[in-house]
Amino acid sequence: MVGVIQNPKDKIMFEIYKESSYSDQYRVVYFTELHEHNKEREIDRAMKGEHVFDGYILSLTKERAMKKIGDIINKLNEGKIMDPQYIDNYLEEFLVD
Repeated sequence: MVGVIQNPKDKIMFEIYKESSYSDQYRVVYFTELHEHNKEREIDRAMKGEHVFDGYILSLTKERAMKKIGDIINKLNEGKIMDPQYIDNYLEEFLVD
């Protein structure tokens, strides 16, 4: 982990999960980026799925971090097996407490 961020607005909470109801695809939801019109649906979808990994990324590096998370999602959907420690190491430069 990079370090402790004092202001919650400086970080984005996310979860990687495997969808259990439709396609069995891996997805990511950025909880703190949701808007009122999609908040309940996206949270419900994630809660019904199988948890894979969650954490916080810095807002300042969100574009790069989201790209790396997207890479993880693509690899998982291609059948690559990644445990939480591998994902943590892969995202280490972006993760914060």
